[in-house]
Amino acid sequence: MTKTRVLLLCGGQSEEHEVSLSSAHSVIGAAGERFEVTPLVIDKTGKLLPKSNSLQALGDGRSETTQHDLVAVAGLELQHLDNKAFDIVFPLLHGPNGEDGSIQGMLKLMGLPFVGSDVLGSAVGMDKLMMKSVFAAHGLPQIKYQAVSRSEWLGSPEKVLSKLRKLGLPVFVKPANLGSSVGISKAKDMKSLSLALDEAARHDRRIIVEEAASQPRELEVAVLGNDHPEASPVGEITYRSEFYDYETKYTEGKADLIIPADIPKGIAEQCQVLALEAFKAVDAAGLARVDFFYAEGKLYLNEINTMPGFTTTSMYPKLWEAAGVSYAALVEKLISLGLERKNK
Repeated sequence: MTKTRVLLLCGGQSEEHEVSLSSAHSVIGAAGERFEVTPLVIDKTGKLLPKSNSLQALGDGRSETTQHDLVAVAGLELQHLDNKAFDIVFPLLHGPNGEDGSIQGMLKLMGLPFVGSDVLGSAVGMDKLMMKSVFAAHGLPQIKYQAVSRSEWLGSPEKVLSKLRKLGLPVFVKPANLGSSVGISKAKDMKSLSLALDEAARHDRRIIVEEAASQPRELEVAVLGNDHPEASPVGEITYRSEFYDYETKYTEGKADLIIPADIPKGIAEQCQVLALEAFKAVDAAGLARVDFFYAEGKLYLNEINTMPGFTTTSMYPKLWEAAGVSYAALVEKLISLGLERKNK
């Protein structure tokens, strides 16, 4: 049997570089006999590493590049991305320059099929303000929010604060285009709101300020498929920190995954329906994790992640495991879905 040749892109320049390496390590371990997987690590400066360095990075979790390596990389970049050398690319990159449509656009130009959403779904899913606009256009329930630009905040801070007062306090302040809770702050008064806007403006020129729901529970649904996607059981994230920040997400023991979530059957079914609607609204494909707030008996759609964390212990694979789909079977299905789109 001819093996499917998979180019596994991982690493990248975002804050989630190490998470991507861990995800890639898990995929390689689950690839089995059907796939011939070639890892290609993008280091934190944006350079493509040679095969030997890519394998080393996946082994020790670091992707440092020496000057000697860069000379080798210069001659290998085009070879690695030859559209006849691979059957499909698995762009296992999280955050900016990986999950935002940029790498997807490059792969399309090169005629390389890939796992996951296309340019549009990736870009809309990554940009929180655009994503919320699309959700609103589809009538999906959301927390109240306001958009702020960096230039607005720096040029007219009092005007911005006056506009934001209608949301009340506390609020969450987030960069529009960063993943993994980077740059996010919870503001409980006007002074902390100003500091939170300063922090978000350091990371992005577009900022989103959201009303804080009252004691929300955080629910998540995994979606799998292309034109006819399916929704997983509903899971819940619990934690003891102020909110689900970067440290809580990626420090062992600081958060717990509960699958299935202990919620009424009707709420679980509504969660699944809304997850599928969100998936279709942004034109996602392959995979996505859709996150919700559940507060005072109501569901609010929080966000969609078109390339969620994909280690064996991440929520996305765990949700499908609860539905009877093993990690190895999930990898196989995702590659199959990417090839299906190519053939169509």
